[in-house]
Amino acid sequence: MKCPFCSNSENKVIDSRLSKDGNSIRRRRECLACSRRFTTYEYVEDVIPVVIKKDGRREPFDRVKILSGLKKACEKRAISMDAIEAVVDRVEEFCQESQLKEIPSSVIGEKIMEELHRLDGVAYVRFASVYRQFKDVNDFMEELKDVLKTNETRRSRTRRT
Repeated sequence: MKCPFCSNSENKVIDSRLSKDGNSIRRRRECLACSRRFTTYEYVEDVIPVVIKKDGRREPFDRVKILSGLKKACEKRAISMDAIEAVVDRVEEFCQESQLKEIPSSVIGEKIMEELHRLDGVAYVRFASVYRQFKDVNDFMEELKDVLKTNETRRSRTRRT
């Protein structure tokens, strides 16, 4: 860390404390050359990968875009905004934890569908129909059969316990 007054890189930390917003650490430093004091802030760097679209284009991860798609899928369903935002949080966290610099949109789409599958069957099928671009009713029926089979498996597990 260079001193802003004399550009010397030798300094010592006098005081460290959490910033008011709690998102950074505030450090008071003293330059060992000129003895002047200055403040620095340390932040955690969010590492969100760039999204590789189906056509090869790259664009920044967009939380708002995911939220918008989920709102459409969950429209007129008894799903709270808190639950929808929690799905977005988990998808974003999944992308950060992947520690990849670039992530295919298909991986993100599959993660969203996995989350929706647990949350609500109708919202899941709505999202899947757009995401997987169903060509006809047979594609739609195959997806519904999968949802019904999963729901039946869950119900039978619940009855056993």
